Amino acid sequence: MSQIFANELFGIGLSLLAYYIGYRIQKATKIQWMNPLLIAIILVILVLKLCGISIEHYEQGGNVISLFLAPATACLAHSIYDQLELLKKNVVPILAGCLAGAVTSMGSIYLLCKFFKVDHTLMLSLLPKSVTTPIALGISEQLGGIQAVTMVGVLIAGIGGAIFCPMVAKLLRIKNPVAVGVGLGSASHAIGTSKAVELGEIQGAMSGISIGVSGILTVVLAIFL
Repeated sequence: MSQIFANELFGIGLSLLAYYIGYRIQKATKIQWMNPLLIAIILVILVLKLCGISIEHYEQGGNVISLFLAPATACLAHSIYDQLELLKKNVVPILAGCLAGAVTSMGSIYLLCKFFKVDHTLMLSLLPKSVTTPIALGISEQLGGIQAVTMVGVLIAGIGGAIFCPMVAKLLRIKNPVAVGVGLGSASHAIGTSKAVELGEIQGAMSGISIGVSGILTVVLAIFL
């Protein structure tokens, strides 16, 4: 039995099945906070705990899926190319929005950690939470943070943004697709962008470009820490 769990196909199959269940639940319920990724994470944890499966066995397949993160992000370039003219017309707002997002994200973490007297290493680990995983982990390593904590922060920021950003946009009556896309991309990286793609092609394209811009700005800001 342990040989089955140690197989790469187990981790891959469990991840895909858990996400599919989450996807079907969201489609059936139409509830915004029923995020497929959030449901998938909960289901995978439950299976591993209830069956007594080690994380090492799961990661043999789970890490294979992680390899597709960078190519999946790069695929967003297609939607960006389709909206190239719109991008040229909104270069300044996009840059300003991404800068505001990066400063707000890192500044809020810094102030909250100082207020609650959080350990300095944990603070450094959480600072890059709003940028895409490869960049966030690189910044965390550069600052001396804990990459596992950074990964958790990235997931929370991504899932939280995908769930709440559309609600906030509706509440504040933000209807400009460029503004919504930049907000999602700069605050919630690739997970938020997946939601932006659902909202519309323009939102998806603007969110996709915001991932890269916000990542670069966050790297620059991290130099001064």
